[in-house]
Amino acid sequence: MTLLVLFDVDGTLFLTHDPLAGEAMSETLEERFDVTLLPDATDRVDHLGQTTLRIARLVLREAGLAEAKIDRGLAAWCSRFTERYGELLAETDTSGWLTAPGAEDALARLASAGQRLALLTGNPEPMARARMQRLGLARFFPAGDGAFGCDSESRAELYDLARARAGGWPARATVAVGDTAREVRSAHDGGIRAVAIRPAGRADESLDEADAVCADLGEAASQLLAWAG
Repeated sequence: MTLLVLFDVDGTLFLTHDPLAGEAMSETLEERFDVTLLPDATDRVDHLGQTTLRIARLVLREAGLAEAKIDRGLAAWCSRFTERYGELLAETDTSGWLTAPGAEDALARLASAGQRLALLTGNPEPMARARMQRLGLARFFPAGDGAFGCDSESRAELYDLARARAGGWPARATVAVGDTAREVRSAHDGGIRAVAIRPAGRADESLDEADAVCADLGEAASQLLAWAG
């Protein structure tokens, strides 16, 4: 069986805290919605494993904006946020960015075994692909596949979209790979299995609902290939 394997980005493939995202988000939310945000606005909301659209809504709610005003401007804001992030990234040295240990080898094993790989992330697509390019992983994730943080507020809906973009890939042959409990739950809500990555020594949240919990991407690749048969 050939699997469609949907990889999260932040915390799964990409391990470096990127302050550019927070800077671009605060700057463009203030610009588009005429609000003043606290410096830690993103950290004050439940942002782990959320989509970009959802994080923005939570931040704006915290700032006191009405839902109707958020609804009117959110989609257009996401495009501006993506554009501003790209501008900031173009001026930034990212040579210190860290790829998850064994990521390239794990992805190469899966690709050489004929598995279909795509990104499924809360990042907007241009942000996710720019990060993959700078980490040297872009070749594993063809354009046109996957689903991203400006496509829907609901991460569960992203799984349906990714399967549709893969030609209606069956849910039973689709697996999500991520690092948070929310990613596991949303994969299950989307009707697919989930592999959670939890490195040794990390126990900040329960990942017990995952179909498999792996210490690294190498172990995850072995599990995925076993399921593929």
